[in-house]
Amino acid sequence: MKEHMMKIVFVGDVVGKTAFIHRYISGQFNKTSYATVGVDFREKTLQCSEKETVKLQIWDISGQERFRSSNSIYYRGALGCVVMFDVTNSSSFHSCQVWKRDLDKVMLPSGAPIPCILLANKCDLPERVVTADSIAEFSKNNGFFTWMETSVRDNRNVDEAMRRLVQEILLVQSSVDQPLSSQEDSVDLQSQDARRRKTCF
Repeated sequence: MKEHMMKIVFVGDVVGKTAFIHRYISGQFNKTSYATVGVDFREKTLQCSEKETVKLQIWDISGQERFRSSNSIYYRGALGCVVMFDVTNSSSFHSCQVWKRDLDKVMLPSGAPIPCILLANKCDLPERVVTADSIAEFSKNNGFFTWMETSVRDNRNVDEAMRRLVQEILLVQSSVDQPLSSQEDSVDLQSQDARRRKTCF
């Protein structure tokens, strides 16, 4: 069994990133989630085939201003990124441009940008102040491959958002012939089996 590593970073203000990750890892909603101090680290293994797995290394980066200057060191080696904001907080939406600008300074080994998905969290709440049209325009203008509305409380698009990100990472790695890291040896994503594989779910 080959196990490949895929580092994914979560960035954004204090908008529910930790609760999202907990829901994705455990399938449960944690009502008492606290703001991350510095960085937190979680893992989840996806079965790609009978012979291959991908271990997601999920880095939960603090959204607190006092940690902002040191966050970029955690971006190194990332193959994908989630940028998240709160649809009831316009300031967190505007901050996404700063987060994305910092991420754009870090490139994949091929020189390509890190694939980023933009998540509009807490879409279950009625106090929404950020419209879908403005999110779509922002996503297009700032180089996100897509955006999605999410609700950790309602478990809306949590698994689907991560599925889309993993698919995009595999697509980017395949297009530049850049293998994922492996605990045994590298996998050629240009191979027939890899091209045929659409997802690890």
